[in-house]
Amino acid sequence: MTASAQSDEGVSTPPPAWTRRPANLAAAVTAELVERIVRGLHPSGSPLPPEPVLCETFAVSRTVVREAVKILQEKGLVQVRQGAGTMVTPPAMWNMLDELVLGATIAGDESLAVLDDLVVTRRLLESDMANVAARLADDAAIDQLRILVDQMDELVDDHVAYHQHDRAFHDTVMQASGNRIARAVVRALESQVVNTARYMGRTERALCVASNAGHRRVYERIAAHDPDGAAEAMFTHITEAWVVRRSGPGDPTRLRR
Repeated sequence: MTASAQSDEGVSTPPPAWTRRPANLAAAVTAELVERIVRGLHPSGSPLPPEPVLCETFAVSRTVVREAVKILQEKGLVQVRQGAGTMVTPPAMWNMLDELVLGATIAGDESLAVLDDLVVTRRLLESDMANVAARLADDAAIDQLRILVDQMDELVDDHVAYHQHDRAFHDTVMQASGNRIARAVVRALESQVVNTARYMGRTERALCVASNAGHRRVYERIAAHDPDGAAEAMFTHITEAWVVRRSGPGDPTRLRR
């Protein structure tokens, strides 16, 4: 059998059209438009280029452009107004938990303010989850935290393996809290930045040693079933770990409490 289907009479017929092609094209156009909007090439309050211009720009059909605009609406980046066209919305209306929007915003933020806000959000959620984990964690979860802390002590010279265990430690605390929504938010935020140099920052041995001292304090307070102490330890650990590895312009005033 060749790539082309054969009819009963032996006449070759073309394969059916790839039905997902428009959706994939729409996703690609959407991703490019998200970046252009976030970078300010299409400023807030201005109209998005009309359909014919977008069709010509991306060499796609009106169907693809309309699907892309629909996706942009769902992300909060544009509004379709009768008689005014498709208008770019202010950043306050954007869905910052959306993968494309958050990724493009972080990539274009030279001041690190967005990363500072991400850390503040993590700190708020994870300190609360540590509080709950200190009340609810069973022996298995506490043993797992101890194992991870002890392993990280041995991994301070291997920052890649260390950070894998670091993420596992935080995830164990989040799972022990039982707060699936907060855990999902933190994981969604971290998925956008965990492999970026600006978020990971400095990775030398001394910083891993200091970071794991913070992990151990969190573990000890959870093991002692001390909710307030666990929350404070997690709050301090996340703040200090970010401040020491943060490398960029601007003073992280958003982290001050």
